[in-house]
Amino acid sequence: MRAVRCSEGRVQVVEVPEPAGQGISVRIRSAGICGSDLHMIAGGFPVAHTLGHEMAGELSDGTQVAIEPLAPCGTCDFCATADYNLCRTGPEMVMGVGRDGGMAQEIRVPERCLVPLPAGLDVRDACLVEPLAVAACGLARVPTNTSSTALVVGAGTIGLCAVAAAAAGGLTVSLKARHEPQREAGRRLGATGRSDAGPREVDLAIDCAGTTESLEQCVGSLRPGGTLLLLATYWAGLTLPSFGVTGKAITIVASSMYARHGLVRDVDAAATILARNPEIARTLITHRMPLDAAPEAFEIAAQRSSGAIKVVLEP
Repeated sequence: MRAVRCSEGRVQVVEVPEPAGQGISVRIRSAGICGSDLHMIAGGFPVAHTLGHEMAGELSDGTQVAIEPLAPCGTCDFCATADYNLCRTGPEMVMGVGRDGGMAQEIRVPERCLVPLPAGLDVRDACLVEPLAVAACGLARVPTNTSSTALVVGAGTIGLCAVAAAAAGGLTVSLKARHEPQREAGRRLGATGRSDAGPREVDLAIDCAGTTESLEQCVGSLRPGGTLLLLATYWAGLTLPSFGVTGKAITIVASSMYARHGLVRDVDAAATILARNPEIARTLITHRMPLDAAPEAFEIAAQRSSGAIKVVLEP
């Protein structure tokens, strides 16, 4: 079958054996290109497997599903407490990183990874379940209510998903973004405050950019006693504005991927949000391309100023 892999810093579509062994076979219908995919390739991160951790497809009986791309051990101390995103196996459990991912015609996954799609959610859009689950997980970790105010800094896919998830939870949310197409996307997803700078003080600041500058903007926007939620990946390291953090007695909450909160998986919560608000998929998915166009698709995904938000491969 055809699959997308990276060799010597180049994205290539290659022939690989069809997946075999234990698990459920899923015919991939949509696979999103994530910013972390771009960072891994640009940084020379060694990925020996098929790329792609944002994916959805069909089972042999036609059932449509999204996929939670984690294969935790199920036996360690974190798996025992539903925090399987912190499984002791580490990156090895992440599809598209430590094992084959979904930028292929087919993948075989543990049954626990299947996410049934609610009525009204198209499988071609359901690759967004994964990034939206990142935002849903982070928001589930912080105390908020419908009177809470939030500022999201950074308007890539995770930042825009944070806007959508915060708005779905009833928060008043603002967005700080670099490019006008991103600001317009934020408005469509529920950002109602000043998209150029945000309000003067907020209860919650969500960093989705992952830079020293974005952290300074987040801390500067928070009220005393506010909460800083870290959803970004800090590829270049992390420098906190220490006087702002300590002077305001800010609570810092770090979040990693997604797991289970109570009886509900974050991926299932994300699927519900997507089904209830079709505008999320219409806004985020800016390009749909065939699998064989993966090299070009990755180039487009890296050009944020061109208006690309989420580029989706459709095998």
